[in-house]
Amino acid sequence: MKQDAAAVIAAIRATPWAILPEYLEAIEAIAARALNDDILKLVAADGHEARMEAARMSVAAVGTRLEGSMMSTFRDGTALIPVVGTIFPRSSMIGASTGGTALSEVMHDMRVALRSDQVDRIVMLVDSPGGVVSSLGEAADGIRAAEKPVTAFVAGMGASAAYWLASQAREIVLDRSASVGSIGVVATVSRQEGPDQNGRRAYEIVSSGAPMKRPDVSTEEGRAAIQADVDAIEEVFVADVAAGRKVDMDKVRKQFGQGAMVSASRAVAAGMADRIGTLESVLAVGTKESGRTRQNNGGRRALYAAEIETRRRAAERG
Repeated sequence: MKQDAAAVIAAIRATPWAILPEYLEAIEAIAARALNDDILKLVAADGHEARMEAARMSVAAVGTRLEGSMMSTFRDGTALIPVVGTIFPRSSMIGASTGGTALSEVMHDMRVALRSDQVDRIVMLVDSPGGVVSSLGEAADGIRAAEKPVTAFVAGMGASAAYWLASQAREIVLDRSASVGSIGVVATVSRQEGPDQNGRRAYEIVSSGAPMKRPDVSTEEGRAAIQADVDAIEEVFVADVAAGRKVDMDKVRKQFGQGAMVSASRAVAAGMADRIGTLESVLAVGTKESGRTRQNNGGRRALYAAEIETRRRAAERG
């Protein structure tokens, strides 16, 4: 059983993460079923579980289920898509046990909302410590290129991978107690330096032509190889944030927290977000815009109908 747990943790560590470090440790602890681990107590103490449950309830309370979606709701022309909990590329056992969100489901619902004639705008409800890097670049491109207005409302945390996604929205609105940031990538690597609890020592042999397949973190060369990998992913992260927020990459690196979380008021001042507000105020704006859009659409349809009728009568007279 201990070997199985070690294998699961090794698989988790084989993937770069854009997440708050203590949450990655918590995921490892859950995966290993180390439910008495100190890191779980630390993470539980920040109140995120109750806050994220409240976020899920907020989504459920808004309007009705968006037809064709997996988890989103719809009201007065606005689709509300939740990005709550740890972000995984797709549904998984670990994701379910940590109350996470599958990025594949988020983007599925995004495509449904973009295709729906009923939806005029999209609100992403964000409360997440971040997640796995895989597929984030493609998702960011999709959100940034959306032909309908997308607003990201951060209810609690918009950390790392979650901020990567939120920064692609046309507008970021923060709850007054929210924080955003943690721009950066983390990779954890472990090497067994001594016998394990069962008295066995782990050894690993890599083919001679692939020394970088399993870099030895006890050497400078091994650490440099892993550093190069996470720096390359961070470059993509920073570039996407810069594109989404319409600033240069140097500003993101110097003024967007440098890896730290930034409180709501400071984030707005730095340009990481646009304003402080409430979810209801964001949805209310959508109601007004939806009404105007429908009025405009109705007016245009009336003009088109009148023009067609005028042409028909002219043709009959001719």
